Amino acid sequence: MLKVQLEKASKRFQYEWIFKNLNLQLSQGDSLAITGGNGSGKSTLLKCLSGAVPITSGRIIFEVDDKEIPESDRYKSLSISAPYLELPEEFSLLELIDFHFKFKRPINQIQPRELIELLYLDQHITKPVSQFSSGMKQRLKLGLALFSDVPLILLDEPTSNLDKKGIAWYADLIKNHQNNRTLVVCSNEPREYEFCEQRLALEDFK
Repeated sequence: MLKVQLEKASKRFQYEWIFKNLNLQLSQGDSLAITGGNGSGKSTLLKCLSGAVPITSGRIIFEVDDKEIPESDRYKSLSISAPYLELPEEFSLLELIDFHFKFKRPINQIQPRELIELLYLDQHITKPVSQFSSGMKQRLKLGLALFSDVPLILLDEPTSNLDKKGIAWYADLIKNHQNNRTLVVCSNEPREYEFCEQRLALEDFK
């Protein structure tokens, strides 16, 4: 069971504090919405949680069964979907999924073609990802994050580029496939995080 703990975590860019003295504890099955207006630092906090960006002070601790995970190994415990993450667009859809699951195990041993059907991309198996629409790419990012066998899922603006039908698909995806894993959603759109049991308003930690 994964536990994530922030102790007085703070992040500063030059003279601007993005967040200060943030204390937080997440256990298996928790769902947290990180809210705040554009430019408030939601994505920065998510990047700090993922290990992509270091914090300025304080600590971020990952533990499994009360044993701390080294910072260099945290990536094995999480998956992330975000607008700023690029997909390798020279791959076809099937090639990209096969490539992704060389690094992450698929949850419930889901097969690539089964996943493709769940993403409503079965008409595009051999198409290069570079030819996908923005909505298709977003569904793919969400699918790769949710169907990776990891205890922590980080989602940044998960319905960006999705139409009304895609937003309903996202809600069903979370409902049916969170599977008692810890979920963190960065958003200022209530429709993206209404299922989250906890809220963290980043403006409270400036």
